[in-house]
Amino acid sequence: MAAPSPSAPGRTATGARKASAKSARSRAREFALQALYQHLVGRNEAQAIDHFTRDLSGFHKADSAHYDALLHGCIRDADALDALIGPLLDRPLAEISPIEHAVMWIGAYEFQHAADVPWRVVLNECIELAKEFGGTDGHKYVNAVLNGLAPQLRAAEVEADRATGRAR
Repeated sequence: MAAPSPSAPGRTATGARKASAKSARSRAREFALQALYQHLVGRNEAQAIDHFTRDLSGFHKADSAHYDALLHGCIRDADALDALIGPLLDRPLAEISPIEHAVMWIGAYEFQHAADVPWRVVLNECIELAKEFGGTDGHKYVNAVLNGLAPQLRAAEVEADRATGRAR
């Protein structure tokens, strides 16, 4: 029996990203996800959530400006983000897991407000968040919804990728 092949750089033996390989923006998304979960489930105020989250271990390694934009922007724009997401769902928004809901908020918000992040990177980061923190197949649902939303919010970029064969 052959020895298991070494994991890819930045990945554990199971394929998960190693903590040290995460970018500051990836960490910001993780902290924002945790904070948005608190907002969705506990209905906690953004300021209280922000204060709590900044005290968590490892926050100093996150891009705090990106975290701020995601947390405060998603909460501020919650109704508009839900209006974008809702038509792409196969069930009422109230039946969506709070983790998947928050991940979709992050993706939709970044599509709209983080033009410096390619749409495929936003999509991939959100899928990874859903894999790491969500239910068993939640990442597939997040992928389908955000893949449906990308052509609406990043039309030129998606079309350019399709034209070059980089996206379907």
